[in-house]
Parts: sequence; C-alpha cells; structure tokens
Amino acid sequence: MKPLALLRPSTISSSPSHSHSIQKHHLQIPRFRVSCSSTRSEQIKSERIEYKPGVIDELLLNSFRKKLVQEVGLDSEKPGYDGMIELANALLMKGKTNSDTRDAAIRILASFFPPLVLKLFRTLISPIAEGKVAAAMVARVTALTCQWLMGKCEVNSVDLPDGSSCQSGVFVERCKYLEESKCVGVCINTCRIPTQTFFKDYMGIPLLMEPDFSDYSCQFKFGVLPPLPEDDTILKEPCLEICPASRRRKEIARNSNMDHCPKT
Repeated sequence: MKPLALLRPSTISSSPSHSHSIQKHHLQIPRFRVSCSSTRSEQIKSERIEYKPGVIDELLLNSFRKKLVQEVGLDSEKPGYDGMIELANALLMKGKTNSDTRDAAIRILASFFPPLVLKLFRTLISPIAEGKVAAAMVARVTALTCQWLMGKCEVNSVDLPDGSSCQSGVFVERCKYLEESKCVGVCINTCRIPTQTFFKDYMGIPLLMEPDFSDYSCQFKFGVLPPLPEDDTILKEPCLEICPASRRRKEIARNSNMDHCPKT
C-alpha cells in the first residue's frame, strides 16, 4: 500500500503524542440507571482529569484507522493519532461532494457493529420509554468508549423535546478530533453529521451534536433531533483561524461573498 502524501502543510502539536510506553487502564463500568425527570437539566460537574489512553484505546484507534484506510485507499506515513487525522483529511478531500464524505463516514461507523445487533437494538430497545432508555444507554457507552477519539468527556443531563430532562447527554470538554484536525469541514462531514445520521437511521436514536468552535467543546444530546439543514447554524460556521486552508477560504470569500467554511 502506497503511503499517503501530506495533504496539509501544517503539523499538529497541541496534543500529547503517543509514546513508546503504553499505560494499561481498566474500564470501570458503572451500574446502569436511567434518570429522567420533568425538571430542567443541570450539567453534571466533575473534576477535570487529563485522559490517558490505554491498551483498549490503542486497539480502537488502530481499528478505526484501518477502516479509514479501506475507504481512502491509501495509508499515512504518520503513526498513531496524527496519521488518523491525516486520513480523515484525505477522506474529506476524496469525496466529490460532502454527501460522498458523509456516506463513507457512516459506513465506517456501521462496520463496527454486526447488522443483527443494530436491527435488534432499533427494534427492541429504542422504543422503550419513548426512547429515553436507549438514549441514556448510548450516552454512557459513548462516554466510556470514545475518549480515545474525543478526549475527556462525561455524561450529563439534557432537555428533551417533551419538556423533561434525561441523563442522555455527553459533554466533551475539549474535542481532540476537532482541535487536531483544525477544520470545521472535517468536524462536520466526517464526524458530526455522519454520527447524527448513524444513530438515527441505524439505532433509532435521535442525536444532536453541538460543537463549540471557540473552545473545541462539544455537547451530545441523545434523544434530540438535529435541525433541518437550512436552519442549522453550525453549517454556516466560518473556517477556524488555525485552519491550513483558512487563507485560501478568505480569498474565495472576497470573490464570492462566501462566509462559511467551503467544506460545509
């Protein structure tokens, strides 16, 4: 397999690199409990602890990277997380349209689950308690298994459309994927929209993801439908100042009155 040429001139230095020593960590799975009420939500606050990847995280990273390689058709010469980010950029550039990129990302997500498991979950679990049980379950699994990708995160309470609140949110303190990709287009087309679509179409769980491009945080709201594309303000976000393509975007904007990221 041929190595992937650098797609962007900038390098990433904001996150700790994957060292030669890998610390083992043990997942402590809390007893599952659904907590929903008719009161407005209050975010659960806990002490911020720097997340240290372990053996399981390395396995998940390598598996995700292999699936990216299958979609892109090439691999990156960079090791670990940096190589995965380069592949995500390649996935964005490969698609002729944003829909092509999003469809490829959805295929990657779906490939992690046996089709029968997804079908049974959607049929048997998602309808329970108007979807609140499934939403709360998925929030906990997301917080437990996705910190290798996003960084430190925690389950919190979110307001649902029926006026109640439920422990079906996940708050990402500072998304590593967004911070290292440095690109609104990568966030939206390889993560946000594909993830929202996957959970709704494959698992029967509505999901709204609200990234904050000023501090790189992100709020997951399982059980909440995302807005229609024409009403989605996230799709109108401008390029990040640190985006390698930001200068080019500004030149295009001056000529075409385009304010949002060209890859959204």
